[in-house]
Amino acid sequence: MHAEERQHRILSMARGNGGVEVARLAEELAVAPETVRRDLRVLEQNGLVRRRHGGAYPVETASFETTLAERTTRRVPEKRRIAAAAVEQLGDAATVFVDEGFTPQLIAETMPADRDLTVLTTSLTTAAALAAANSATVLMLGGRVRGRTLATVDHWATTMLSGFVIDLAYLGANGISREHGLTTPDPAVAEVKAAAVRAARRRVFVGVHTKFGVSTFCRFAEVGQFETIITDIGLPATEAHRMSLLGPQVLRV
Repeated sequence: MHAEERQHRILSMARGNGGVEVARLAEELAVAPETVRRDLRVLEQNGLVRRRHGGAYPVETASFETTLAERTTRRVPEKRRIAAAAVEQLGDAATVFVDEGFTPQLIAETMPADRDLTVLTTSLTTAAALAAANSATVLMLGGRVRGRTLATVDHWATTMLSGFVIDLAYLGANGISREHGLTTPDPAVAEVKAAAVRAARRRVFVGVHTKFGVSTFCRFAEVGQFETIITDIGLPATEAHRMSLLGPQVLRV
């Protein structure tokens, strides 16, 4: 197998599984671990993966963004723990914004049924789940629906958000880094997220550890604008501490 073919296969596996490990790749591709590490260095130099200890994970760019269906199959136990911890941050909030994405959807599904909440969302799946449960007043923000995420974008959504003062916003991102803040590949998505950040009194970021250290095309918020960051224990404690120095409480669950 030529290097280019091997690298393409490694990238496909990383995108399909949410990450790859050097030892397993070496075994599956029948090459030395150093060969795998060299391939990962090439992929990282091309902006396609981000290396971590013992492996790498894919970087979502403007030309590659996972679908909502794909996100529902990756790191689900971690996302459920993050969602449960996020609901504990509700406090006395009466109005809540829930972002697009699978982890925010899990947050909405975990919200207590006995609370008098008004939930705003751009996510069709989240709105449907909440409406079916009949546990909250649901406001669906209008706009163009993106097929990849089944969520609304463009000026209808941002205009609606500009008219609200929201107690708490749960937001995700394709990447979060100390250098570049919170980012997402699509400018239309970034505008909606930025509008939610402006409208909210409190903001909580939710995302698995593979989001950290990643930067995509459009920045919509700074780390210091968030009260709390919730991720899984895959994020090293040292990096969590560095993030906390920018202002937010960082929870690893």
